[in-house]
Amino acid sequence: MSLPHPADNFAPPAKPSLRMGVIGNCAFSALVDEGARIVWCCLPRFDGDPVFNALLDPGDTPGAAPGAFGIEIEDFHEARQWYEPNTAVLRTQLFDKSGQGVEITDFAPRFHHRSRYFRPMTLVRRIRPLNGAPRIRVLLDVRFDWGRQVPKVTQGSNHLRFVGDRMTLRLNTDVSISHLLTRQPFVLAREHNFILGADESLDTGIADTARLFEQETVSYWRKWSQRLHLPLEWQDAVIRAAITLKLSLFEDTGAIVAAMTTSIPEAPGSQRNWDYRYCWLRDAFFVVRALNSLSEVATMEDYLRWLANVVVQAKGGHIQPLFGIGLERELPESMMDHLAGYRGMGPVRVGNQAQEHFQHDVYGNVVLGAAQAFHDHRLLHRGGLAEFKRLEEVGEQAVLTYDKPDAGMWELRTRARVHTSSALMCWAACDRLGKIAVVLKQPHRADYWRGHADTMRERILRESWSEERQAFAESFGGRDLDASVLLMIEVNFIEPKDPRFIATVDALEKYLCDGPYMRRYEAPDDFGKPETAFNICTFWRIDALARIGRKQQAREIFETMLAARNHVGLLSEDTHPVTGEMWGNFPQTYSMVGIINAAVRLSAPWDSQI
Repeated sequence: MSLPHPADNFAPPAKPSLRMGVIGNCAFSALVDEGARIVWCCLPRFDGDPVFNALLDPGDTPGAAPGAFGIEIEDFHEARQWYEPNTAVLRTQLFDKSGQGVEITDFAPRFHHRSRYFRPMTLVRRIRPLNGAPRIRVLLDVRFDWGRQVPKVTQGSNHLRFVGDRMTLRLNTDVSISHLLTRQPFVLAREHNFILGADESLDTGIADTARLFEQETVSYWRKWSQRLHLPLEWQDAVIRAAITLKLSLFEDTGAIVAAMTTSIPEAPGSQRNWDYRYCWLRDAFFVVRALNSLSEVATMEDYLRWLANVVVQAKGGHIQPLFGIGLERELPESMMDHLAGYRGMGPVRVGNQAQEHFQHDVYGNVVLGAAQAFHDHRLLHRGGLAEFKRLEEVGEQAVLTYDKPDAGMWELRTRARVHTSSALMCWAACDRLGKIAVVLKQPHRADYWRGHADTMRERILRESWSEERQAFAESFGGRDLDASVLLMIEVNFIEPKDPRFIATVDALEKYLCDGPYMRRYEAPDDFGKPETAFNICTFWRIDALARIGRKQQAREIFETMLAARNHVGLLSEDTHPVTGEMWGNFPQTYSMVGIINAAVRLSAPWDSQI
């Protein structure tokens, strides 16, 4: 009679899911599933090669190899996962069937050191026994070239090196190297540490380094959260959303990624799989605006540095809607056919064709993103006349293009129209330039931009209104409905109590809503009719309802959206209205912005309680 193999008592890895936590340090990020398995991490930055790619391939596809960093407990029974309050430090507890348990702490170091932010390309994992004598197994599978390359592994007394063609990673650890190489289960009798990053030796001991990094990182995030100006209600949800938005900042250049993943489908089997690891001017503006509402302006200052480079290199001409986080203009789209995709639902795309699009709302997003710099006296680098003149070049593009067909903010690939949302944002560019000119005491320029804004406003109101639908339509002269027209009140284009806007809200609720959830538009696109609700549209609806006086309804929908978050308070791009499951890239900045905006809009004032 043969004895069971030691691995027989370890459960197989869980199937890919968006029940994950994110860790990061404003240089890179990683996703950790409920079972403490790191299933996604791109290095050396957000848009790099995933060294852990199990989220997009479980390893069944020929030519691909799953990359993951798992810490497993024998006879697994249950898991618990949460963030250390007010930080980006993630804790996961695993328990076996007899009640023995371990706790894993995951984070990427970030703190102030030597007059700068220390944010190395380093993942830290710390594991300690909670009770009993649990037996664990560590499965570390580093992969390069999108899973196609298995690195050469070399070893030292307390480290492993993973050598690839373009990158070498080093794991410093006080766990037995033999156990790691053979995947041998062992009894966890004391605390152990893993430090994975660049191929460099440590200045101090492994345990001391990991302990110091954790202590300093926890302290950094607690102090950062302490400075937020929070609404009275839903504070924990707002803090988590704010930290997640901060983690989406690529601090080296000031870019803000739309999400940290690629190719998570917007709906099951839909092939609506896109790469969101880049900086959209539209999404970044909304991130900056949300953090500004909490008095976190440092992210805006970093982003303005990036935005200034975008404006200067445009030289007064066309501005593409997104760039690489290092200001790369070319983001050619390709397929990774050797990867099965999330739950086998390919394709896996790298790059994004939308960089080729004409999306005229970009000009409004540029000006809106920069406008606060001319009004906010707290900033270290306020906007002046030179910056205003550069923004005027952007405004001139808005004047030229506001009534021209484009791909629109939903990036339609086969249909061009004069989209209401694009014209609206061009109006916002001119309107804000007029206000900036007043601050800078440039009365002639103020009159110039106000004149253009007035002309645009009159035409948008006239040509986007559908008498048939009794609503503002998605395009000039059109009849199809689109949630993006709700941005009319976001940018102060129209009074919320205007009968036309109220009628639009009613029409959108009737034709675009599945209960509390709202889809983007009603007309079929390149892939048919949308199946899932787009989370930011639901949040736009919440804001509109609150502003037109239906605040209780708005609060009820907001509570539904909070319940739609995963177990650690994160949202993806889309929610399935029937199953409630999250779909789309993750975590989605747009969705986390919605949480902040809704809480700020709906919360009772502080003076109502204290």
